[in-house]
Amino acid sequence: MSERRAARKAQQQDAGTQKRRLSGVFARTPRENRAALAPGTVTTQTWVDVAVVAGLVVIGLLGWMPVFDGLTHLSASLGGLAVGLGVAWGSHRLRLNAVTTVLALFVAYFLFGSALALPGDALWFVLPTLDTVRDLAVGAVFGWTDVVTLAAPVGAPPHLAVLPYVFACVLGVVAGVLLFRWLPKRYRTLWRCGLVLLVPLAAFALPVVLGTREPFFAPLRGLAVAVIALIWLGWRRPEGKNISLSEKSGLRRARVVGTAAVALASIVIGGLAASLLHPAPESRLVVRDEVQPPFDPELFPSPLSGYRIYTKTLNETDLFTVTGMIPGDRLRLAVMDTYDGHLWNVAGPELATEGSGLYELSGSTLPTAPLADIVDRRGISIDVLGYSGPWLPTMGVPQRIDLDGIDRERSAGFRYNASTSSAVLIDGVTSGIEYSMRSGIQAVPGDEELSDTPVAPVGMPPVEKVPDVVVAKAKEYAGAAETPIDQLRAIESALVTNGYLSHGREEDAASSRAGHGADRMEELFTRSQLIGDEEQYASAMALMARSFGYPARVVMGFAPKSIIEGSPTTVTGDDVTAWVEVPFEGVGWIPFFPTPDETEIPQDQNPKPQSEPQPQVRQPPRSEKRPDDLLTESEIDDKKDEDDEDAFALPGWAVAALSTLGGLLLLYLVPLLIIALVKRRRVKRRRRAESAHARASGAWDEFLDRHAELGYDVPVRTRSGVIESLAVQRETDAAGTATLESLAFDADAAVFGAHDAPDSTVDDLWSQSDEQSRLAARAVGWWRRQVSRFRVSRARRAPKRSKASRRNDER
Repeated sequence: MSERRAARKAQQQDAGTQKRRLSGVFARTPRENRAALAPGTVTTQTWVDVAVVAGLVVIGLLGWMPVFDGLTHLSASLGGLAVGLGVAWGSHRLRLNAVTTVLALFVAYFLFGSALALPGDALWFVLPTLDTVRDLAVGAVFGWTDVVTLAAPVGAPPHLAVLPYVFACVLGVVAGVLLFRWLPKRYRTLWRCGLVLLVPLAAFALPVVLGTREPFFAPLRGLAVAVIALIWLGWRRPEGKNISLSEKSGLRRARVVGTAAVALASIVIGGLAASLLHPAPESRLVVRDEVQPPFDPELFPSPLSGYRIYTKTLNETDLFTVTGMIPGDRLRLAVMDTYDGHLWNVAGPELATEGSGLYELSGSTLPTAPLADIVDRRGISIDVLGYSGPWLPTMGVPQRIDLDGIDRERSAGFRYNASTSSAVLIDGVTSGIEYSMRSGIQAVPGDEELSDTPVAPVGMPPVEKVPDVVVAKAKEYAGAAETPIDQLRAIESALVTNGYLSHGREEDAASSRAGHGADRMEELFTRSQLIGDEEQYASAMALMARSFGYPARVVMGFAPKSIIEGSPTTVTGDDVTAWVEVPFEGVGWIPFFPTPDETEIPQDQNPKPQSEPQPQVRQPPRSEKRPDDLLTESEIDDKKDEDDEDAFALPGWAVAALSTLGGLLLLYLVPLLIIALVKRRRVKRRRRAESAHARASGAWDEFLDRHAELGYDVPVRTRSGVIESLAVQRETDAAGTATLESLAFDADAAVFGAHDAPDSTVDDLWSQSDEQSRLAARAVGWWRRQVSRFRVSRARRAPKRSKASRRNDER
């Protein structure tokens, strides 16, 4: 009797299910059609949205043009955007959660980054190498801080090319997740579309902040973004009830007229606002102008303090081999513009002014010098032999530099100062280094042309503790000269005429003490004869020029005595020299050479009286002009190895961010792993039960547990009653409800059947349970899915009846 009743019920259920399925196909609403799509399906409207938003992001990424050299960043930006969108599409297609999506982005970032951002360093321009993987990691962490201290346009170090790539990757994956998985759920919600437009806005804003004061067609790009965004919002395909052809025609006509009016108004109003309210470049917030570069030249000894090392110790040592020089050329080593009474030194970031400039990260294309009148251009190549030090020799006004002959680690420490046309390698220049440059040659007009030219009003760091005798001699030497060029030439001529050259070597006719502190400058002018070398004379003339208020600076470099055009020139320590530069308006920095050529110092005509022998008495130590004070102190850096070990240490903000992120991931992953193991054990116990009835009941119980963990209200009813409640909560269509009812009917048949159900039937029941649980998870929001991972539920069964009630039933 029970078997006939079960068969009749099954026939009725099959007929009802088929009827509901057929009716559901034709009565389905647009929202139900979207819900009935296969998992991971992307509609045509979504692809249109992706194309529009991606185009807006590309317009924003064009803001990197003034920062990076040429169009080299476009391949990285476009490729990074494609990688991010691809990861988002794969996440939607495979229904990945947030953690796995982030992990997929990391894998794709390193997998494609070599080909897109660093093709020159990749193996066969495609495959990643250890160098490219390191640059991708370093660029993602350090690129944001390095680019704001980089002189635009940039091209090196290599990890800086990663910045537009990583930025585009992040924008692409965020935009893709919003467009593929979030926006389609509420097509008619306008605020969601507006929120998606924040991604192109970020692509537009960040290059402006990290860029330069001269943006790349900012008004035009801004109008383009506004017009395209408005057209997209107005023309997105409406969802809802069907409309007639006449209504569609009217709606299309209204859209065309409205869109044209909005676009025209945007162009007119935006253009007028841009022209009337366009801020001055000085009022724009540019991070690179607010951040001090990390390199401080004061960490190194003053180059001029080691002048006598070249003239005494390295005078016969080959320092460089230079190809491309012609007679009269000089190599520039360092430019010193601040004086503290002890040393001429290179101004650090705290004292730097427009005249001294800053040492900034630079690529192969060097920034333009602010004061330079270029009359010729010449290329040279330099092979370093016996020279060592942080200062990289240059010539003229460098415009391009090729550091391919320097290893990647060392070239990453290249810094260039456009105001002084000088360069440094933080890790030091050593023998074996080769590099080349393209330089401009500064024009040097005659004194007649400069007679009416004023000195350029260039701000310079201060000079302190200048001896009074230096100021007095400056006035004496200048005499009646009135124009700046006449005063400076008079000082230069007086030093050359009255002075004598001596490097303090044994073969020199007179002794000459090293140094250029205030005591040495006073001694230079109080002795009976002016005796010294380029160190003292250049220092003295620069101080004299400063006493007149002229922005003078001391330049140290090399002037080879024998240059054969077309042949390599060998530079030795004996070629070291120093000179003075003063800027003139519209001309540039004009050099002055105050060092005399005469080395024969005349002897004093009055013989010194012979001293009578005195008894030997221990003299107290001298308190003035101690030898230690006359020499430049040189500290040996014993911590160099430690610094080298910390050269790639993460910045504090990165350590804090990684620590916080790591702690949050542990708090998320550890409990998640434990709960996942508990659920896995629960499923394994149910699927491996001894009887088929128990395994079938376990499939239904697992179905209930997963719904309860997702936050559904699972009532304590019969299976058909549970299905009715869950169908309402999940808002399923007719086909979905029929599928749920089929699951309940199959479970009843397998559990209450007279014989054990076949294994294939039980396996199919488990498959239906798993599939319905996945559909239930998709029907809820992201937050409920995350919470469900931390819940462990038990199937709600009917309460056990008491023994009394069972006895009443048996009676």
